[in-house]
Amino acid sequence: MLNKIGDVINSENQNRIGLAFVSMVLGLLLTLQFRATLVQKESLPFQRIEELSARLIDTEKERDTLRAALREVTERQEKESRVANLSDLEMTAGLVGLTGPGLVITIDDSRKTAKAGENMNLYVIHDEDILRVVNELRAAGAEAISLNGQRLTATSEIRCAGPTLSVNNVRSAAPFEIIAIGEVTTLENALKMRGGVVDTLKVWGIQTAISPRTSVEVPPFNGPSPFRHAKPIARGGAGESVKSGNAAGGSAQ
Repeated sequence: MLNKIGDVINSENQNRIGLAFVSMVLGLLLTLQFRATLVQKESLPFQRIEELSARLIDTEKERDTLRAALREVTERQEKESRVANLSDLEMTAGLVGLTGPGLVITIDDSRKTAKAGENMNLYVIHDEDILRVVNELRAAGAEAISLNGQRLTATSEIRCAGPTLSVNNVRSAAPFEIIAIGEVTTLENALKMRGGVVDTLKVWGIQTAISPRTSVEVPPFNGPSPFRHAKPIARGGAGESVKSGNAAGGSAQ
């Protein structure tokens, strides 16, 4: 009898121990799962930060690439602009030969016989006659002009030198050939307008032939530089020069 009671007690104790062990294991598993959930929740912000950091790095790389491309394009445009400006300056200064549509104007002395008492110089081409033709062409938009092979620039002179004309310190005699590049019809109409330079020259029998061309050539200026005293002003530099229109120590009234 006592043995049976002991067996029952031992069986109950074993069940309790097993239940306690199972409960302990279950509690441990629940604790581990809860901690794992907490760790996962806590790690989400860090994952997002890492993702955002990676995106930021990629964006910065793309920004640097775009900056480099923009710098390259800007430098190329500035270089092309400098080259274009230099080319325009060279053409304006007459340092390069040019070609284009224009006129060939030939002017020769009069073949009329002077009447008794008349001044023979009235029937001869003078510097002022050539200047009038050149000024008329420039006013009509001529982009380049030459006279007997000499390029006319802003510093060119046309003046009488005895029976000849001096152009860029080079003497030449009649007939004079003027070549002008520009809009052909406009240039021709400017010379042939009623009461204009051609009509005035005809009064004294001075011969003027105007030939429109689809293509003419104007040579470059090949003389020495006219600048011996003038010097360019350094950018940002301070000098003692007096600006145009102002007297030293005062201003123009």
